[in-house]
Amino acid sequence: MKQTRREFLFHAGYACVGYALGAAAFSAGVERFGLINALAQGTDYKALVCVFLAGGNDGNNMIVPTSATEYNAYAAARSASGLAIPQANLLPITPLSLNSPFGLHPNLPELQTLWSQQKLSVVCNVGPLVQPLTKDQYRTGAPRPYQLFSHSDQVAQWQTAIADRVGRSGWGGRMADLYGAPASGVPMLTSLSGGIFTRGQTEHPLTIAPAPTALNQVLVLNGFNSSSEDVERRNSMEYLRTIDRDSSLVRATGDTTQQAVDVGRKFDADPTLTTVFPNTTLGNQLKQIAKVIKHNQTSPSLNLNRQIFFCQLGGFDTHQNQLNTQASLLTQLSQAVKAFHAATAELAVENQVTTFTLSDFGRTLQPAGSGNTVVGSDHAWGNHHFVVGGAVRGGDFFGGVGPNGTMFPTLQLGGPDDTDTRGRWIPTASVEQYAATLATWYGVAETDLPVVFPNIGRFPTANLGFMS
Repeated sequence: MKQTRREFLFHAGYACVGYALGAAAFSAGVERFGLINALAQGTDYKALVCVFLAGGNDGNNMIVPTSATEYNAYAAARSASGLAIPQANLLPITPLSLNSPFGLHPNLPELQTLWSQQKLSVVCNVGPLVQPLTKDQYRTGAPRPYQLFSHSDQVAQWQTAIADRVGRSGWGGRMADLYGAPASGVPMLTSLSGGIFTRGQTEHPLTIAPAPTALNQVLVLNGFNSSSEDVERRNSMEYLRTIDRDSSLVRATGDTTQQAVDVGRKFDADPTLTTVFPNTTLGNQLKQIAKVIKHNQTSPSLNLNRQIFFCQLGGFDTHQNQLNTQASLLTQLSQAVKAFHAATAELAVENQVTTFTLSDFGRTLQPAGSGNTVVGSDHAWGNHHFVVGGAVRGGDFFGGVGPNGTMFPTLQLGGPDDTDTRGRWIPTASVEQYAATLATWYGVAETDLPVVFPNIGRFPTANLGFMS
């Protein structure tokens, strides 16, 4: 049966590109808008790596105060249900700026090592905000993020850094918009797990599979071999992408396919690493990111000075069986991030690559349910996050100062940081401030911060100080 041109393109090419570079319809739309002026990339290499902990990681069991008064308050809220971690099991850390001891979850020994090496910092009680907010203001109805405590909405607000409305692009993507499309044609944005974080208004991400897929196999145009018939068929497909370009959707479809083919040709090697990565969900994603970074170093056809990556580890929605589930996931996080940091040292870019965590929200200090296999916690708000890299001011806590005079919340049900009586901490630092600190290190000028973070002017500072 005779095929139409569009059917041929679909069956012979577009459907065969294993991993596309973004939605063609979106590409067609952004052609009409010159939203942000493109800037030349800098001459020094820097990369940001976002690790999203999907489901809402419980920060209350990830970082626990261990001084007598504070630990007793934590234990009073969680011990009866079996959710508290015994004090003796916590991995000790002492923030440089606080005269108070804390403990990391016992399944984070690799991150404790990075902390002791001053390669890891903690940003405390950070979350989506419309404006700075006290408990009294919250109770009297002051503006707060829309659909607060909702998974999908809070995920979006962390990734868009916009809490007062629906964001259409991610803050990683908008940073890439500022720099514009690289001359190599290879996007500076790479996602291994979807997400709006890497979606810009003019730039869109390369989406690839994690390891063990070889890097030179992530953008292979399947369905062709070396036979004369297949060579002719592929030549016909490539020719068809050069004609009938009056329709913006058809033009964008062809351009997206062609860009995928072009990038696939530049990913012509599968770099090897001496660093051993764990064979886990997150380990394989971070290993592939390390290979992309190495390929960028060694391939003259890439030579990107700026890169932004997004990967994800799911399973943190722990309404039940939290002790076992979170322990397993934090083991993955600790081992994979430590291996990735070691790989950046192997590649001599330890000071140029910064890895950081995001998550939907924190979880309630008050447990949900009881018994080891049932107990968990519910959706909350402010949470603690890790930042790792050679340029990080490690071994310390950062954030906004709360009612108790520190950046760490008071672990008290109904206390000064609680929205109600369940232990939902009102953030003392906003997503914008957290993200803008990373963006400033990355090279975004102070005058351009409002372009990437429209609400940054509502907060007292755009830099929380955790990057050198």
